[in-house]
Amino acid sequence: MAIDTADTVTATLHYFSPPEDGSKPYIYINADASTGQRQRNWVTVPHEVQVENIRGKEDTVSLDTTGFQYYRRSVKHTTFENDEVIEKEYYPESIELVKELTGASRAVIFDHTIRRRRPGEVEDTPQKRQPVPQVHIDQTPESARARVRRHLPEGDVPKLLAGRFQIINLWRPISHPAYDWPLALCDYRSVDRHNDVVPTTLKYPDHDGETYSVKFNPGNKWKYLRGMSPEELVLIKCYDSKDDGVTANFTPHTAFEDSTTPKDAPLRESIELRLLVFYD
Repeated sequence: MAIDTADTVTATLHYFSPPEDGSKPYIYINADASTGQRQRNWVTVPHEVQVENIRGKEDTVSLDTTGFQYYRRSVKHTTFENDEVIEKEYYPESIELVKELTGASRAVIFDHTIRRRRPGEVEDTPQKRQPVPQVHIDQTPESARARVRRHLPEGDVPKLLAGRFQIINLWRPISHPAYDWPLALCDYRSVDRHNDVVPTTLKYPDHDGETYSVKFNPGNKWKYLRGMSPEELVLIKCYDSKDDGVTANFTPHTAFEDSTTPKDAPLRESIELRLLVFYD
């Protein structure tokens, strides 16, 4: 497999464009079975950006400065075919790994998603998720606090919400390196947190959630790690209750089509765990 070693690629990323009527944006999570499209009251707009490959420069990013951090750590569970087995085998070792890497005192996984790119597939169900080609942030402060109340024992919630907590995604490729449709991450320091992000309602059948959509900012600095292997992972900060004006609070991210992807590269397969992470 021929691998391009260019440090920066030009890519088209899809950003949020607000509803024309000024209403709060929303997405219905249940997709139209015939098209795979989710109903929403807003559109995306494409923008050409530069995405820097930081292979060999991984130490230039970190959870608290840029909002994401790369590591090399293999895991015992490598099949990722059965949800029950994933929860039994991959969850416990990942919880211990996140605690080790972050210094957290407690970590709770509240769900996971496996993504396998399937060109031409329109079905969008939990078993057939594909890479998301849209700039977004998984949580808002409101939805992050709601996650604590939703997933932790009621008696623990007041103390947990009073201390520092984060929502972190642990993302890694499955079975082969992710040259195809890799993950681009935006340096938090290049985001205008007051103007670039827009709370967007996620409408589930039984409740509403909330995520951040992201408007285009020409100052955004995008990074990725070309050819991430299954032995590599990235921690992506989706929320941090530490709000001191310096520490990264979140990370805009998106899948993107990389022009340097080798023609014979297998289609992307990946898993992301979503964790509530607490500190004493």
